[in-house]
Amino acid sequence: MDLVFRARRVITSAGEQARSIGVAGGKIVAVEPYDADLDAGRVIDLDADVVLLPGLVDTHVHVNDPGRTEWEGFETATRAAAAGGVTTLVDMPLNSIPPTVDVESLAVKRKTAESKVHVDVGFWGGAVPGHLGDLPALHEEGVFGFKCFLLHSGVDEFPPLDADELEQAMRTVAELDAQLIVHAEDSDIIAHAPATQGQRYEDFLRSRPRGAENTAIARVIDLARRTGARVHILHLSSSDALPMIADARRDGVALTVETCPHYLCFTAEEIPDGATQFKCCPPIREAGNQELLWQGLADGLIDCVVSDHSPCTPELKRLDVGDFGVAWGGIAGLQLGLPAIWTEARRRGFALTDVVRWMAAGPAAQAGMRHKGHIAPGYDADFCVFAPDESFVVDAAALRHRNPVSAYHGRTLAGAARGTWLRGAEITGDQPSGTLLRRGEC
Repeated sequence: MDLVFRARRVITSAGEQARSIGVAGGKIVAVEPYDADLDAGRVIDLDADVVLLPGLVDTHVHVNDPGRTEWEGFETATRAAAAGGVTTLVDMPLNSIPPTVDVESLAVKRKTAESKVHVDVGFWGGAVPGHLGDLPALHEEGVFGFKCFLLHSGVDEFPPLDADELEQAMRTVAELDAQLIVHAEDSDIIAHAPATQGQRYEDFLRSRPRGAENTAIARVIDLARRTGARVHILHLSSSDALPMIADARRDGVALTVETCPHYLCFTAEEIPDGATQFKCCPPIREAGNQELLWQGLADGLIDCVVSDHSPCTPELKRLDVGDFGVAWGGIAGLQLGLPAIWTEARRRGFALTDVVRWMAAGPAAQAGMRHKGHIAPGYDADFCVFAPDESFVVDAAALRHRNPVSAYHGRTLAGAARGTWLRGAEITGDQPSGTLLRRGEC
């Protein structure tokens, strides 16, 4: 073996245990009792105050590269991921230019990313009008599935699907045995909601009502039931949708659901007027809604927690005027997901095993990754050395993200990643060592 970790606390599928973990050729080859006599070229004895976790998997990241690299970029995004214990991410097909909607644009994305990534990176394809015929070729090229919007995406080059196009996309996805991942907000309801303008967060919240999310999710479920397509609901913020999700699951609809740290950590009541760093779509909702999302995680109705890292330049957040109507909507949180969720989870009585299920095993399963998200023989030797009792105050300027804008700035979080390992090698941030992933090969 090349490497052995010996740790008093290791999170495996069997729970938290004292274990020795053997690594060879970038893979986990042994999970043995702590005092097992494992011989290796290097043995690392972890301190008693840290826990060895599987590397996290974040399947919802907007790298924005190429075309809007000043918003983030592969180099800074993957450094930030590694600093937060994330060893695998899947890049969204927007807001790059070109968007990833055909084989040619996927090739551009891969060429841009090669030799720049510090963690493993896969890609989603896009399902947009005029390119639904490209889905089979993109699937063949190894994308992990296809993203669509049901309303304006925020960028003109990635338009939404209408009702007929959504059904066509689902039928194609079903034929391919692929999956459709959906930004589920109803365009008509939002078009008739009060317009967004000004500094009041309450006004912004009214402009993106829960009903828009609930209606869109109901439509997605109905089409999935009729077509047999596998569908995934992105960034669930409305707890109202949980009963219909439960009903769909009970009926055998192939449905998975994610939520994000910002919905589980922040509440509408605490967001000051003019604080546009908190603007995202769908929006951060009320405290009562948040507790029901946590219950949805506890009940298994929500499968995973991923960042929806959607950064931009400081100018686009319009902090100068604090106008929610003109500010870019998106939370930059790739580096902070683990401590943010652990901070809130432990005060609600959850354990690190729960956090690993939501942030490593769950996203890996949703994306169809067979060798990520667990500490077990045969899996990639991806690890996060996590200090759960260490606390820190977030300084946006100290994060590895390209731009120093963070809704978490000034917030005290519990837990820190002290080291991140990819395929048995520690990620230092000096030399990119990540791999570009294809569906079915990871």
